Amino acid sequence: MTEPFLLLASNSPRRRQLLRWMGLMVLFHAVDLDETPREGEVALQYVSRLAQAKARAASAYALPGWLVLGADTVVVDGEALLGKPTDEADARRMLRQLRGHTHRVCSAVALYDPQQDQLWQDVYCAEVPMRAYDDDEIEAYLKTGDPFDKAGAYAIQHPGFHPVETFADCYACVVGLPLCHLARLLKQAGRLPQLGVPLACRVMLGYRCSVFPQILGTQGLISGFE
Repeated sequence: MTEPFLLLASNSPRRRQLLRWMGLMVLFHAVDLDETPREGEVALQYVSRLAQAKARAASAYALPGWLVLGADTVVVDGEALLGKPTDEADARRMLRQLRGHTHRVCSAVALYDPQQDQLWQDVYCAEVPMRAYDDDEIEAYLKTGDPFDKAGAYAIQHPGFHPVETFADCYACVVGLPLCHLARLLKQAGRLPQLGVPLACRVMLGYRCSVFPQILGTQGLISGFE
């Protein structure tokens, strides 16, 4: 078996799946951090700080030659940062707050080389238009148990609830790991994914992305992203 070269500082099954779709050799080790936002901290600062902190914390478990990946995602509605709900009432509040209008989802990725003490970091915010689902739909979704480990109390990919409509941004960002941005970091670190990222999104997520050319750039696509 080929030795993994990437250690993900998370137990998220969604991030694991996305990384596997990229053809990456990955192991996983979650880290326990205080994820409370600091006073006055805005979304980009918050997710970037946590992604970097996760990568550095998990680096103690990386073998020589491995890179460590930290990632963090937050839902932003106006000035409010919505993380994972604390209980059912909190999830219900978030879902009611988000319905019928557009919010942002910000995801940060941090790639860390412990041996060289070198860190590459990127962040992206996607615009997410929520449909006007009703209270009965919220209650049915809460019964599935799906909202409780999700920022903003929802999963864009949930087949029963399908909370988002007319989406035209980075789907992987909302799932929790913006793949094109990770591909850029891997390229900077000298390690390209085996599978073109736009192709992975198209085939595995069933989503034809319209924003990847602006993120990866034409030269990036020609040189090995696609």
